[in-house]
Amino acid sequence: MTGYCKSFIYCVGILVLVTTSGCKKDFGEINTNPAVVVVPDIKYLFTYSQDRIFTYQGGEWIWEGMEQLLRYSQHVTSQTYEVSSNVNTRYGSFYQQVIPNLFEIRKQIEVKSDKEKYQKMASVTYILQVLQGLKVTDMNGSIPYSDAIKGRYEGVYNPAYDNQQTLLTTWLSELDNTIKVLSDISLASQETYGAADIYYQGDWNKWVMLANTLKLRIAIRLENPDKTKAQAIFQQVMQDPVGPIGSNAAQVVYKSTTYTPFGNDINYRSPRFGTTSIINFLKSVNDPRLGIYFSRNDLVGNFKDTLAKYNATLPSFINLNDPLISYQGGPADWTTNATVAGYFSNFYTITGTPTKYFLMSYINRLFFAPKWNGAIGNFEAVDVTYAETCFYIAEFITKGYAGTVNTKGTANDWYMKGITSSIQSMNEIAVYAASGAAYTTEAQGQTLISAYLNDPKVKLGAGNDLERIYIQQYLNFYRLPNEAFVFVRRTGYPKTGSAYYARETFNEIIPRRWWTTDPGGVNRTNWTNALTEEGFTPNAQDIPTLSTQRVWYDKTAPDFGKGN
Repeated sequence: MTGYCKSFIYCVGILVLVTTSGCKKDFGEINTNPAVVVVPDIKYLFTYSQDRIFTYQGGEWIWEGMEQLLRYSQHVTSQTYEVSSNVNTRYGSFYQQVIPNLFEIRKQIEVKSDKEKYQKMASVTYILQVLQGLKVTDMNGSIPYSDAIKGRYEGVYNPAYDNQQTLLTTWLSELDNTIKVLSDISLASQETYGAADIYYQGDWNKWVMLANTLKLRIAIRLENPDKTKAQAIFQQVMQDPVGPIGSNAAQVVYKSTTYTPFGNDINYRSPRFGTTSIINFLKSVNDPRLGIYFSRNDLVGNFKDTLAKYNATLPSFINLNDPLISYQGGPADWTTNATVAGYFSNFYTITGTPTKYFLMSYINRLFFAPKWNGAIGNFEAVDVTYAETCFYIAEFITKGYAGTVNTKGTANDWYMKGITSSIQSMNEIAVYAASGAAYTTEAQGQTLISAYLNDPKVKLGAGNDLERIYIQQYLNFYRLPNEAFVFVRRTGYPKTGSAYYARETFNEIIPRRWWTTDPGGVNRTNWTNALTEEGFTPNAQDIPTLSTQRVWYDKTAPDFGKGN
């Protein structure tokens, strides 16, 4: 395959036809038939793109999520590894696995004699394009979009690169048009994807909610370069009759009893652990997500009796009277505290005895890889959440962006709804994964969540409301590495030196973008011009360069840990 084929889609020509078993959301139960067909069933072209948005992520989770992005955001800590060419699979997957079928759906609809019945089915395809396209531009900046797939239909093999500002403007327009079509009650007798729609089963209102939440995702990315535009988008979303995602039932959920992104590779190259900062904060507020996110160490049971028997003393970084002593994090950057970091690789041994304890908390590996080592849990991902939506609204209200618009609640209302939804969703994922839930009944959940919401360190009103909203966003992104990285990059939080939740010292240089490879041939000029416009060095893959050359919306963002 040529370098150009690796970089863009024109070489992709196969459409995949899939058949459904009628399962509501479990695409892992749907059989696939890779046969090429002359007139594909557009319903299952849609299913395929929906599925691939999740299932291409196996390598991304390993090479980006755990090894890089969640480590940069300080959600996890591990040994450091080079940023290899295995990162940025989002780019090729977008052109090879996500958007070809979406273009084909619209093409097939356009030639139907009764195409007016398929307007909503055609329109909703743009939402998937924006959902994944936004993730691609987050780390790449300019990408081909306006000319995408023209190689297949028009023989145009030198697609222009749309810059990031153009992309965000285009996507806002596409989302607005889609919302208009999906909300149009005059469009009677519309066909739907039905059960082939593995996100929403043809519920157009939920698709409108997703489109509005994606507009909020764009708004928060636009805030640094264009605060006025971000404010206008927020107000527009809040004025929409349907609005953004408004409940857990409208989240983008993917479930599978067969697929898991890690398989047995959850420890690939290095186990991952909780950082001192995140575990200490979760412990300080008795967060129900602590045991969902991280695993207990060996300091359980009668270990205190054993220590007393041998007159042994634990390392000084551990408080023997800590009621949550079985959860211990370590430095985000191992070089900053070699003594504590040493316990990531070694046991604490009581001198003169065979007794030893592992002191650190691994990430909850079954929470990410529910079939690890023969376990029988199942995989669930929630890629666009109600909690995320609530926290964006709370953030914008707190910043005074609402103006005279009815926000249908105060910042505190949305903040509490966001926390509630986050805990509920993470617990649901844990239940499905059999990885250790915080609660098993609704009543138990209500009690835990109520106590958490009333914790003085969680409640708003102490003078640092925005920071508290930010930190809850941050905690909610534990399962979304891309959004976690976008968050810390755009806000500069957690903030270095904060008395509330401080970012740890991190001496490693952090890239702020990925790279695209030279396509060669007929499109090298467009590629080179796009990089020049962005101020990027062509073919640069070294971290010092990637750490200083920022995508458009990131150029005015604070440095990591330098939030205002």
